[in-house]
Amino acid sequence: MGKKANAPGTGPAQAEAPGAALPGQVVLVLQGGGALGAYQVGVYQALHEAGLEPEWVIGTSIGAINGAIIAGNPPARRLSRLKQFWDGVAYRGAAEGSGIFRPFEDWMRVLAVTTRGIPSFFTPSPDAWWMGVRATVGLARAAFYSTSPLRATLARLVDFDYLNTRQTRLTVGTVSVRSGRMRYFTNRDAPLNVDHVMASAAFPPGFPSVQVEGEPYWDGGIYSNTPLEAVLDDRPRRSSLIFAVQLWPAGGPEPDSIWQVMSRLRDIQYSSRAESHLERQRQIHRLRHVIRELAKHIPASEREQAVVQELLGWGCGTTMHVVELDAPQLDGNDMHRDIDFSNSGIERRWMAGYEDTRRALERAPWREPLDPIEGIAVHRISAEMPDASHGPAHSGAAK
Repeated sequence: MGKKANAPGTGPAQAEAPGAALPGQVVLVLQGGGALGAYQVGVYQALHEAGLEPEWVIGTSIGAINGAIIAGNPPARRLSRLKQFWDGVAYRGAAEGSGIFRPFEDWMRVLAVTTRGIPSFFTPSPDAWWMGVRATVGLARAAFYSTSPLRATLARLVDFDYLNTRQTRLTVGTVSVRSGRMRYFTNRDAPLNVDHVMASAAFPPGFPSVQVEGEPYWDGGIYSNTPLEAVLDDRPRRSSLIFAVQLWPAGGPEPDSIWQVMSRLRDIQYSSRAESHLERQRQIHRLRHVIRELAKHIPASEREQAVVQELLGWGCGTTMHVVELDAPQLDGNDMHRDIDFSNSGIERRWMAGYEDTRRALERAPWREPLDPIEGIAVHRISAEMPDASHGPAHSGAAK
């Protein structure tokens, strides 16, 4: 299905000097969104070809899966392992058509994925389908699907020994079933294994919870699907260039049917108030910079006092450049787009992520001067959906 991906460092987005003039560590933030996660792989491919490997990847759900494959392999293997995963989940059904038959074919694909699952990802659970939703089966089996295939897939595609050498930091978001509190697991603090990634992708009631350290966890996306806040709250703080990949649009047109209302509801729910979180973080970071500036006006003798030092400790001079990459929506696929594992859906989203990131790298807005009082700069890259016949050939879908 087309040409091989460009070799690392030779793509059209190659920077003059990778890493030069960057405002800090490179961080990749990945939302959850099922099949929409193909867009994230296009984003990574463009960064990879530009020689910008992330120092930290943080993700939830499909973002945790993509993130584990990236951080759990040496740079030279990452793209091929991502291709293997997405080739494995691509729907192998009837040839995709267009025109008047397209809605029917979309419906047949959704029906097939819903009833048969995806062999390398999830399969129907007999307990739920035959015993009913009220049957008492225990938390570990209380789901419509089994994710045992995903466990085997991750074991094959992620080198957890390499991951835990901490060449790249990985953080995955989960939520405790019992307490309802968000918890992030990171290999910076303790070794990660397949259970941590599985827990971050355990979206109920489709997928069962996963035990980590004796506690059951679900997909962190049901609490906060945008893990950007964990980066901005991290300690110790470091200046960062953050590529925040948004799969669900916070804004959108006014719906005029029940079907469109249901689709819009999911957008709002899974965008997880990313904009409001970011605005709050901008205010907090600005105050940190204000404290730093105020310190310059305190006499040196008073600055040495312990109580003053403690107060000044709330200030900082780090800067955060957030590059927002918003995945576009495909025509004719709204309500079920997160299970659109069709070859064309995967390919078009992958290409869109690649092209959007190439434009971001070409513009390099983080090189623009930043007000010293402002700690966070947000750069929004408008999404454009490239035609499937153009752009990079990545062989990400099934042949």
